[in-house]
Amino acid sequence: MSDAEAHAYDADMRRANRRKAVDGRSVIFKIKRCDGPGKPSRWESFKVPVEEGANVISSLKWIAANPVTTEGSKTTPVVWDSGCLEEVCGACTMVINGRVRQSCSCLIDEYAPLEGDVITLEPMSKFPVIRDLWVDRDRLFSALTRVKAWVPIDGTYNMGAGPKESPEHQQMRYALSECMSCGCCLEACPQYTKVEDEEKWDTSFVGAHAISQARLFNEHGTGKQLKGERYDALSGPGGVSDCGNAQNCVKVCPKGIPLTESIGAVGRGTTIHAIKQFFQGKK
Repeated sequence: MSDAEAHAYDADMRRANRRKAVDGRSVIFKIKRCDGPGKPSRWESFKVPVEEGANVISSLKWIAANPVTTEGSKTTPVVWDSGCLEEVCGACTMVINGRVRQSCSCLIDEYAPLEGDVITLEPMSKFPVIRDLWVDRDRLFSALTRVKAWVPIDGTYNMGAGPKESPEHQQMRYALSECMSCGCCLEACPQYTKVEDEEKWDTSFVGAHAISQARLFNEHGTGKQLKGERYDALSGPGGVSDCGNAQNCVKVCPKGIPLTESIGAVGRGTTIHAIKQFFQGKK
């Protein structure tokens, strides 16, 4: 089954679940909790009444207002991160029923349509836990700095019209620009492992998101000025050659970004760059 067919199948199953969702039901939320960095984890369950159209975030808000477990024990409100609540900021990523995704767009009618259904929530495992479902994604943003994921300018004054590009090229770049640095691709990647020592971040696998953003800015009329520096960064330890081609990243990307295409394009680019450097006597 291709990725497109798998996505279509998942969508059909979610729609089917939504049609059979029972009104006025309660759902059990089983949540992996942790009181702080380095502290032990524990599981707590909550029985949550669900209204039509409820999502994971609204359910967590209900738990925050009613922090009582299914055993009747009072506890602290569950901590999570969120921002836009419309799948744009990327902050609310967590592992839901064993699969990483955005919690704001995860509808309870699709994941738990029947009375007593269970939804399991866990923090992403590739980043340090700050508390409960909230993780520290600093390493993710550090990788964007590593590949210089920006357009270089030398001031804010008017320098005239920018370079033109065709509608086809613009559409390609637009798809890449939708990345919201949510971390889904990193959580699903077997090559991207948890590294808490910041000194090792620059030699550990950079991840699909940073590779794709390097491609985005390499394709920009002004951004391509740093193309060589990006290829240098991605040719070294932890660069594009560390990708194992598992293709998990593209399967979990909430925006459907062609991450494997970007990895392939950047891989070819780094090879050509290295050959040019060799014959120019720079390596």
